[in-house]
Amino acid sequence: MATKARLAVDIGGTFTDIALETADGARVTAKVLTTSTAPEEGVIEGVFSALQSAALSPADIGLIIHGTTLATNALIEKRGAVTALLTTEGHRDALEMAYEHRFEQYDITIDRPPPLVPRWLRLPVRERMNAHGEAILPLDVSSVDAILPVLARESVESLAIGFLHSYANPAHEQRVGERVARAAPHLSISLSSDVAPEIREYERQTTTVANAYVRPLMERYLRALEAAFRQRGFSCPFLLVTSGGGLCTVETAARFPVRLVESGPAGGAVLAASVARTLDLEAVLSFDMGGTTAKMCLIDHGAPASARVFEVDRSYRFKKGSGTPLRIPVIELVEIGAGGGSLARVDAMKRVRVGPESAGAEPGPACYARGGVHPAVTDADLMLGRIKASRFANGAILLDEDASARALIAIAEPLGLDGENAAFAVSEVVDENMVAAARAHGVEQGKDIRARVLIAFGGAAPLHAARLAEKLGCQTVIVPQGAGVGSAIGFLLMPAAYEIVRSLPMRLDALDLARVDEMFTAMRREAQAVVRAAAGDVPLTEERFAFMRYAGQGHEIAVSCPPFALGDDKQGSLLMSFEAAYRAIYGRTIPGMAVEAMSWSLKVSAAAPASRAIADTLRPVMRRALDTQSVFDAAERRRLDYQLFDRDALSPGDRIAGPALIVEAQTTTVVTSVFDARIDGAGNIVLDRKAP
Repeated sequence: MATKARLAVDIGGTFTDIALETADGARVTAKVLTTSTAPEEGVIEGVFSALQSAALSPADIGLIIHGTTLATNALIEKRGAVTALLTTEGHRDALEMAYEHRFEQYDITIDRPPPLVPRWLRLPVRERMNAHGEAILPLDVSSVDAILPVLARESVESLAIGFLHSYANPAHEQRVGERVARAAPHLSISLSSDVAPEIREYERQTTTVANAYVRPLMERYLRALEAAFRQRGFSCPFLLVTSGGGLCTVETAARFPVRLVESGPAGGAVLAASVARTLDLEAVLSFDMGGTTAKMCLIDHGAPASARVFEVDRSYRFKKGSGTPLRIPVIELVEIGAGGGSLARVDAMKRVRVGPESAGAEPGPACYARGGVHPAVTDADLMLGRIKASRFANGAILLDEDASARALIAIAEPLGLDGENAAFAVSEVVDENMVAAARAHGVEQGKDIRARVLIAFGGAAPLHAARLAEKLGCQTVIVPQGAGVGSAIGFLLMPAAYEIVRSLPMRLDALDLARVDEMFTAMRREAQAVVRAAAGDVPLTEERFAFMRYAGQGHEIAVSCPPFALGDDKQGSLLMSFEAAYRAIYGRTIPGMAVEAMSWSLKVSAAAPASRAIADTLRPVMRRALDTQSVFDAAERRRLDYQLFDRDALSPGDRIAGPALIVEAQTTTVVTSVFDARIDGAGNIVLDRKAP
């Protein structure tokens, strides 16, 4: 694989991005509109566009890496399989009861997300395990057999099995799964003890149901795409990106497609983390803005923040608790409906609102001239002069400025504005939405956003990054090479990796080391099998965590659990690690309180691809533009002549006095009047705030 080129594909809501890295380390990128009705068509088009640019053939590719939003979209749009849930008798309504709290306290018409499985397909089985994995009610197989005709009558395609306390003992789930598979071999079956073997019944069920719901669709898609690559001459390994920032095989992805729900955004966070490590940046805010959404991630010491639960399909869009929780390892992001295709409107109170609705790829913003008539963020950017129309998408999409002007009348007329100020209003509102989300995320994590370097990528992020930095108070913005397809490039930087979490509740003062060691041994065996299938026989590294709390608390914190903690004085080592982590979050510990571990995780990883070298000390060269473009400058509230530069013509050491536009194939970096720009030794565009 090392002697051949590598190919990465990222399917987004508006664009499909391709990044190709040749055997000598050069990169070629491509961006095409997503073919939403048949995503594989856009993939093949983009892949062969990149191959043509690199003068390569399918035989020259040694690895294909793919991230997709297909699983996420199926969950949001309710396009999954007809799914049934088998659960412990008496617990069929747990899926609908959820957390039994009001996420919007004062809304008397609160809208809760409907479960993916209706009540008539949530079917009880007579059995019961206790929290220690002991069968207090033996499995009644006759209750299972009675369900089989119901599954046939209702044309069920996929089955989730989630019994009480199956994380402690999966025997009943496994027996039922085997019995149903023999009677109905056409069914896709997901066991909660395989998908999410962790404590907390509701989240285990939602995760298993989501996996079952999208599994037939994802398995068909992955097999079809794999076959399409083979038919076109690709004989290399084909790997999938997981939400936690690792790579797995098609077989693993087809079995656990729920792990792919945030695969695209994970690639962007990995890219930003790589840039942070290369430049030795302590605190970073990654900013990924594409055609449909904007994603932000806090990165400290070169590592993106991670989480164990992710909410999908929020009925109150960005209100925590209003969506379906998925208990999977995930890179922690804040995501809002703000992209180049986000639609703008004026509400009844004459306020400009932007998103979360998006024009997507079909029909797209009005300026795409594909049938769109409503104003989008890209229309506003075009009207403000931030986009060089002849260079957009490398000339593949011809922008219609008159169509943008006509669409923005819907904003201008109700507010009594001219077209330019209407476009500025749309731009400012979407920027404020993103700034508010970043600030809220920072406050929730106890982090100061102002002290962070902003790393911007995605097709629309470099257009808005400088203005976001102005509002947030950030002093520096970095736009990496190939920023327009940043998530796809991030895929190329990912190692093959797999994380497993198991629940084994245990107080530290009664720690059973033998059971913990036995559990980690089984987890290591399973994780290594997945990683070796993806990466081959290569050296592997291992990370272990215990999720711990004071006895009686409702939530746990992650505590590093290296092998030394399981040697001599293991209770003391784990207790010290827990107290240090608890104090870092809450500023104190609770003396004399018992501590317990609820779950344990193990992550096995192959080595990540090596980072690119940074050039030696550079000799600064002040660049002069050959052309200018009139751009509405937000800080000055008027149009200024921006210098116009072609990024391909810039070299490390070059400096540019703002304001300026730096144009490349898939995006444009707007250097506002508040910033100057330079090209650093790694080839990144760096925006530095001017001295006051």
